[in-house]
Amino acid sequence: MKKLEVFYDYICPYCLKGHSYLVELMPKFPDVEVVWHPCESHPRPERYGLHSDLCARGMYIALDQGADLMEYHRRMYRAAQSDGADIEDVSVLMKVVEGLLDPQAFGTALSEGAYQDKLLEENRLVWEVYGFSAIPSYRMEGKALVAKPDVGVTRSGLEAFLR
Repeated sequence: MKKLEVFYDYICPYCLKGHSYLVELMPKFPDVEVVWHPCESHPRPERYGLHSDLCARGMYIALDQGADLMEYHRRMYRAAQSDGADIEDVSVLMKVVEGLLDPQAFGTALSEGAYQDKLLEENRLVWEVYGFSAIPSYRMEGKALVAKPDVGVTRSGLEAFLR
């Protein structure tokens, strides 16, 4: 089984597009397992605007609770990009996960700082260790498909990479 590492953020429109391509293409590649690496497209400081750190940390809470990660991703992308939800407010995200996760446990874990170290590790991995210039970016078997800034990846490029 090949492992496809996916580096993404919920507020990046190019990540949403890349995610859509991946969802569409994955049935063609049953020998590929996805390893999710949520990160921030622009880690703090505050001058960069909206941050998705709570959504990213929440992905690990969803994983702990055995939730459907694709549904979690769908909800977070929708909240961040379509619904205009305040994704920096724990109580708002608790409503986003209702029916998927235990909202109270989710909110408590986020409020207590669950997975802050993991998010810092992911940010360091994508921006310092691998030195990607943009996300979404992908790694598999020692090779990388790196998004072009303000462009992302193409469906055909992702498909060729998965082959």
